[in-house]
Amino acid sequence: MYPIGARATRGITVSVTDEIGRPVEGATVSFRLPDEGPGGTFSSGSRTEIATTRADGRAGVWGMQWNRTAGSFEIRITAVKGKTRAGTVTQQFLTDSPAARNLRAGLSRGHKWVWISLAVAGAAAGGIAATALGGKPGVPPPAASLQIGTPTISLGKP
Repeated sequence: MYPIGARATRGITVSVTDEIGRPVEGATVSFRLPDEGPGGTFSSGSRTEIATTRADGRAGVWGMQWNRTAGSFEIRITAVKGKTRAGTVTQQFLTDSPAARNLRAGLSRGHKWVWISLAVAGAAAGGIAATALGGKPGVPPPAASLQIGTPTISLGKP
């Protein structure tokens, strides 16, 4: 929950992991705010922000400028690594209540964490097998099977 018209002093951070929970470095993460209604813009002035995960699998955005339209909205988050893609939506809320105005002082104390799981190990294994068999005539390349687990969203301290 954020006060309308405020600048977010806490960010939204995603942790991208593979199917067994290992961090995925180098995944491209897109954060998308709605075009109309409650929402705002990122510090760049755009409604879309792109970040890349670090070695710990985390990527984040900070300093969103919220608009003055109260209500709930979604931030769409998509992570891509190679041919593997996973996404989730996080629900946010803008309010003009007096209690929300008092939240301004507390906004800098926390993070919003969103976990996204990518099945990159399956894609890597399929790519290695395809490379190994690619030069043999009459041998079809193996079918890569990818499974993307259900993303988990956790708000607050990790």
